[in-house]
Amino acid sequence: MKSQTEEGGIVTLTRAGEQQIQNSPLYNEGLRPTTREEHNWTAYNFASLWVGMSICLPTFSLAAGLITLGMNWWQAIFTIVLGNCIVLIPILLNSHAGTKFGIPYPVFARLWFGSKGAHIPSIARGIIGAGWFGINCWFGGAAIDTLLVAMSGWEHIPGHLAIAFLLFWALNVWVAYRGPEAIRRLEFWAAPTLVVMGLALLAWSLSAAGGWGPMLSAPSKFTSTSEFLQVFFPALTGAIAFWSTLALNIPDFCRYARSHKAQIVGQSIALPAAMGFFSFVGVATASATLVIYGEAIWDPAVLLAKFSPFVIFLGTLGIILATLTTNVAANVVAPARTVENIMPRRITYGMGAIITGLVALVMQPWYLLENFGNYIFGWLGTYGALLGPIEGIAIADYWLVRKRRIHLTELYKPDGRYSYSGGFNQKAIAALLIGIVVPTACKFIPGLSFVWDNAWTFGLFLSLALYTWLMRVDSSTLSESEYRAVTNSGQKKKAS
Repeated sequence: MKSQTEEGGIVTLTRAGEQQIQNSPLYNEGLRPTTREEHNWTAYNFASLWVGMSICLPTFSLAAGLITLGMNWWQAIFTIVLGNCIVLIPILLNSHAGTKFGIPYPVFARLWFGSKGAHIPSIARGIIGAGWFGINCWFGGAAIDTLLVAMSGWEHIPGHLAIAFLLFWALNVWVAYRGPEAIRRLEFWAAPTLVVMGLALLAWSLSAAGGWGPMLSAPSKFTSTSEFLQVFFPALTGAIAFWSTLALNIPDFCRYARSHKAQIVGQSIALPAAMGFFSFVGVATASATLVIYGEAIWDPAVLLAKFSPFVIFLGTLGIILATLTTNVAANVVAPARTVENIMPRRITYGMGAIITGLVALVMQPWYLLENFGNYIFGWLGTYGALLGPIEGIAIADYWLVRKRRIHLTELYKPDGRYSYSGGFNQKAIAALLIGIVVPTACKFIPGLSFVWDNAWTFGLFLSLALYTWLMRVDSSTLSESEYRAVTNSGQKKKAS
């Protein structure tokens, strides 16, 4: 009896397939494949998701920070847009798996690392998500603190910044606890509001600096191409790493896509456009502050403090909205699903969201944002070196090894086709370690630091090639005839 049905490029479980796995220890409501009715996200939903996530304070700080590192405005924008166009490729490649089979990221990871080994890439992604969660909460808490200091005697309260941070942290955890459907509704209304607020900030920069000329006339501080490239490549890796997190767990969202076209169109338009737009706002604002105040200000809370209380109030509302839309979508879903996947029968998504918030506190976001070097070279650069190899393995497994053929029910069986040896795929672990160790070692070898500066890219291709070679005759793969044997064809079409 066939356990899955494919219709219009989307595979769902049959009634018999559902019955096979409902009592599995690897199954629960949050991790199961989505039903056909749940595939209801349109292109607008995906576009609004990316607008809501991209228009955030870390985007502003990344763009403005490149100005402080010596780039001029067009060099900074070019670096960020190029990085986002590059990372869009793995995002779309991994989106296909989520859309076609309706599985979240931790279940997708079982395919390449095994039923137990999936915890390795899931926890790696989850820890980074928790770190970003804390960073965004710190930005939002600092903005709230600035507002209260400007409007009252808040500054006289001991630990006022920490209190503001913890209150905003609690708000984020509460919203995240409500789940992915609440995220979709929040992003729907927040996206256009954030675009308007971004335009307002750009208008202020233009007016206060006296026009485009003074605002964007600051030259690059680099006197030679080699001097520029020494900053460009680590910055490009940071720009890629910025959304390399979502490149992994994008199936968490695309599992709800109405069609492949809906997620491809929505993401391809919104990600580069939204990041390019708000990066320009950040660059223009930092350039304007250089003209107005004699220094490039990359911390939004510091800039906000220079305005009147009413403007601070409006700005704080914008920061709260921008932080919420980014945090609850980009930074909680993956770690919450990771925690849920550790014990599917005991831990719910809501419990995972709470645990994510607690881990974020342990990671001390105030240190990561102490200076821009910690932010882009320490934080973004280091986790880019970790995620690149994982993304290479994910892409290689789905597109090159399995050729987009998955036996869904086997993903929920502890001793099934994808359990490998004791639940771990040793070939994936080997490819991951090589992909991390080689770029990391090059950091300390004279003349090879270029590899470390581009660790995400080198790690991705190295692990992709090695994993493809190691898995070339693996018994876990499905032949086309085996795939047809377990799959009903809802329409007479070739599997997409």
